[in-house]
Amino acid sequence: MLKDPMEGERIFEVSIYNKLVRSLVKENQSHDIFDDHWADRRIQNLVARDEYEARRVICERFPERDGFVIEAVKLTSI
Repeated sequence: MLKDPMEGERIFEVSIYNKLVRSLVKENQSHDIFDDHWADRRIQNLVARDEYEARRVICERFPERDGFVIEAVKLTSI
């Protein structure tokens, strides 16, 4: 659940996918850990002070070493 922003915080929308899953799905295979839906772009909303913090938080949750790719981070008006 998305928490309400506190003073100085904003809601960001992050587009993310997993390149390892995407590659496996193209070969009609599945990843050992991540579901096939990670082959497609997924939207994650999060609260952060700025885009830099939003990227840092999303990279902690979905690390590049595990194949995750951030396509876009944008400020939203949810």
